[in-house]
Amino acid sequence: MSGQPQGADIFRQEAAELLEQLEGALLDLAQRPGDRALLDTAFRAMHTIKGSGAMFGFEAVAGFVHDFETAFDQVRRGESPCSPALCAAALDARDHIRLLIEAPERADPARGAALLAALHRALEGAGAAPPTAPQDERLWRVRFHLGPDALVNGTNPLRMLDELRELGQAEVTALVDDIPPLDELDPERCHLGWEVRLRTASPRAAIDDVFIFVTDDARILVEEVPQDRTAEAVASAPLPVATSAAEAERARPEPEPGRVGGSLRVQAERLDELMDRVGELVIAQARLNQLAAGGDPLLTGVAEEMGRLVAELRDTTMSIRMLPIGSLFGRFRRLLHDLSRDLGKPVELVTSGEETELDKTMIERLADPLVHLIRNAVDHGLEAPEGRDAVGKPAAGTIRLAARHAGAEVLVSVGDDGRGLDAERIRAKAVDQGLIAADARLSEQEVHQLIFHPGFSTAQTLSAISGRGVGMDVVKRTIEQLRGSIDVASRPGQGTEVTLRLPLTLAIVEGLLVRVGEGRYAIPLSAVEECVELPAAQAEGGGGYSLLTIRGELVPFLRLRETMGCTTPPDPHQKVVIIASGEQRLGLVVDQILGSHQTVIKSLSRLHADVKTFSGATILGDGTVALILDVAQLLEAGQAEEEEHRTRTRQAA
Repeated sequence: MSGQPQGADIFRQEAAELLEQLEGALLDLAQRPGDRALLDTAFRAMHTIKGSGAMFGFEAVAGFVHDFETAFDQVRRGESPCSPALCAAALDARDHIRLLIEAPERADPARGAALLAALHRALEGAGAAPPTAPQDERLWRVRFHLGPDALVNGTNPLRMLDELRELGQAEVTALVDDIPPLDELDPERCHLGWEVRLRTASPRAAIDDVFIFVTDDARILVEEVPQDRTAEAVASAPLPVATSAAEAERARPEPEPGRVGGSLRVQAERLDELMDRVGELVIAQARLNQLAAGGDPLLTGVAEEMGRLVAELRDTTMSIRMLPIGSLFGRFRRLLHDLSRDLGKPVELVTSGEETELDKTMIERLADPLVHLIRNAVDHGLEAPEGRDAVGKPAAGTIRLAARHAGAEVLVSVGDDGRGLDAERIRAKAVDQGLIAADARLSEQEVHQLIFHPGFSTAQTLSAISGRGVGMDVVKRTIEQLRGSIDVASRPGQGTEVTLRLPLTLAIVEGLLVRVGEGRYAIPLSAVEECVELPAAQAEGGGGYSLLTIRGELVPFLRLRETMGCTTPPDPHQKVVIIASGEQRLGLVVDQILGSHQTVIKSLSRLHADVKTFSGATILGDGTVALILDVAQLLEAGQAEEEEHRTRTRQAA
């Protein structure tokens, strides 16, 4: 009984991957209905889900997929064409399979029957293909020996023999040459082989499909027998495969030419635990460095070696958690397919940078923000086909998903070739809602940022897709929780691009450690642009924010001593750390810059959830806690202060 849940979990994981393959193949078939390779990919995914489902006790899944597969097989055999309506019905059936696997208690059998009926209607509506001449029956010789661990892995050879019998007339003979003496026999290993003489009108591919689960480990021979060969000649023909278990065992450790390495499925929770342990090790290593600073050469040598090993372990662990963002991009093909159908807007998806890697946690938490951005781009950004035609654009709009590395950040962008943002309309709406003053002077970037205010929307009509002002503020809040920021660029009549700036990982980051009064604080190093001396003329002052001239540009700066409520005298030579994100810059005045620090991020407690200045905490080598400054919140406050300064200047003039 203990093995059943584990087997069921394995099936669910593999089925999720197969359902992604099936969805991708069906979406491609809608564009390339005559692609035989796509048909085979879709059929193999169905066949594998059916067999695995029956193996692990998911009988409802196996039954539904069997009927689904039977209907779709008409297309595979060339009896019916592959139409867009058929692909749409098959996508709905794919969704029902997912529900049967993940939440069978919510799956309605009547819904499943209706979906299968829709599949058959789509087949009938597409019209039958021109009749083909009946295929002559052919005689096949099929010999197979399963891998030694096939039975342990849940493979049922009797099911394979039954599938071969369903194809035609079959004569089955057991092959016993590899069975060892009784005292050497392992009951968990598969020692038998089988030979089947099969007379069928089905194609060779139908026979190959029977062995779809075991091709990697089994020894399989399928050959057509000429009609003039006698049964004795067939039986005595040599096989181009290993004929003994010993030979098979010797062959198994030898890698295939050109094949190196492999992959191993690991539970995500274990990776999270490993990352936590590495974080604790980084903290302990910082403590060791502090102890080694006493001057003992032996301890210093050990500390340096430990530092190297910990850094390598940290980098390796973080690389294990990294996934290509293409795994996320692929999910949005179905979203765009459904949006295009619901809104009546032809849409093409263009992706780039799918190989860009990002921490798995970041990828998981990016899904919802990207869904909001894509839905808004299609619903509000892209014009209707008649509107695009009027301005000389192709009827099909384009949505671009792109990712790339930029230093210690990953930039993920969602772009469209639609009408672009109407800055004047956004500004007018913001004035009506009291977000800005009527005479406020905002840059184009600042106007674009207004769309992220809660409840803000310029949509003239509401739709089921978007337009209620709900979503964009959620996007901004989620990205800021990921210690990221958002840039918006738009050109009227040409489109809009929203770029998400994100750190590579949420677990361990390089930080700049600073001292303010007697407290120490960490600033994410990716946000630090430069460090400068605070001019003596501005060392004294108050009022929170002031302005500093750096190479001819005014940069607002914040005295952290006042923010933190420090009562000790300031250092005589204070420093300014310039932080930046996109076009926004802000100076942070500190007493001392202590240097770089491997920052292991710890979340703040619920009691401190409303504290906007800090995004987390880290433990230093001496065991004390240093708070991590929230760069996004500080930059937003600095931007507000800069706007207030401009307003005061205009009023004084």
